[in-house]
Amino acid sequence: MRKYLIAAAIVMLFITGCAQKGEPAPASPEPAQDQAARTSRAEVKDRDFVYRLVSESERYGQGEKPKIYAELEYVGEQDEITIGHAASPFYFPMKELTRNYNIDYMMNEPYITTTLKKGEPLRKEYTGSGGYSENDTKDYQNFIRSLKDGFPEGRYVVYGSADFVIHPAEGEASEEPEKYKIQAEIEFEVSP
Repeated sequence: MRKYLIAAAIVMLFITGCAQKGEPAPASPEPAQDQAARTSRAEVKDRDFVYRLVSESERYGQGEKPKIYAELEYVGEQDEITIGHAASPFYFPMKELTRNYNIDYMMNEPYITTTLKKGEPLRKEYTGSGGYSENDTKDYQNFIRSLKDGFPEGRYVVYGSADFVIHPAEGEASEEPEKYKIQAEIEFEVSP
């Protein structure tokens, strides 16, 4: 009996892992987290940093490109601090709730450093995302292709994050850098 339970658990993990990709998720009721009331602005403080995720509007017209940006502000005791991150510390993955489609956010991952001055937010605008493979459905492929011309009608959640480490100061030895992944969610709608 135990063997069957273990095998069933492995199959469930495999299925769950596959559903995390950019493919449309199976038709099912929205998860509880997607039913929570969200606004078009979010702000999260984590230790010495404030992360903001903002959609400039709660509603956009069909075919319009949403104006979304993220900010990271250092509010600690030093005058400035250096962080290390991929091409940007900001990620903008999304989900379209009407169709239940994930919109992945891909980024090059070199190690880059950025110096943040206290009280001066680092800001990045959302410029686009999404990708698909030949294994995805034609409907999903068409949906992702349509994003480059503006977003189709639907409800969208942005699962934004700032992902970075504190870069050690010159001459300072650090075994394990202090890691941050500050997350926030916002929602917007696209209608005709």
